[in-house]
Amino acid sequence: MSLEPEPEARPLLAVWKEKHDGKARYRLEGLCYEGGETMKSTLYLAAWMLLAALPAFAADQSPPDVVSVASEIKRVILVRMKYNTDLLGGLQQAVKNEKIKNAVILSGVGSVTRYHVHAVNSTTLPAKLAYTERAAPMDLIAVNGYVLGGRIHAHITMTDNQKAFGGHLHEGTTVFTFAIVTLGVLDDKADLSRFDDPSWR
Repeated sequence: MSLEPEPEARPLLAVWKEKHDGKARYRLEGLCYEGGETMKSTLYLAAWMLLAALPAFAADQSPPDVVSVASEIKRVILVRMKYNTDLLGGLQQAVKNEKIKNAVILSGVGSVTRYHVHAVNSTTLPAKLAYTERAAPMDLIAVNGYVLGGRIHAHITMTDNQKAFGGHLHEGTTVFTFAIVTLGVLDDKADLSRFDDPSWR
């Protein structure tokens, strides 16, 4: 009995690096095959692995002027912190407890007995930062920011009976009566790790 030979498999898989407005982009072209299911699966796997690696190829390239990532809010978490709790430390504990990778800080209210914040103090890069740390009773009227890859980047706004001000939240901001912060949990698969990286430019 004669056996017919297996058809020759001829994969064609190409990655092209293009220049667009002076910036590198990558595209995957062509996936042709002749052969059985094994060959088909192998080629699909190779294509998937190559596509997954493409962001790493472009990691040293300048990002576009605007980067957008789509995600649904998967769940909403309300975090309450009691008297004498460190505000940033409490948020970090909540993120750990709830196993949150990515989130948007939707709102926050409460009061503090002391605060530690910074604000930018220059118009050239790298930015110069001005830190303020003081013990004083303040109403907490807003908390916003993000959880980016498990790391908290939060800003707060406070007020007394004369003025409102705020800045980037640091350890050393202590809750007075209470603090409530609401987190909208985003997709774990979203890569937000460089969204607040000032060197990504």
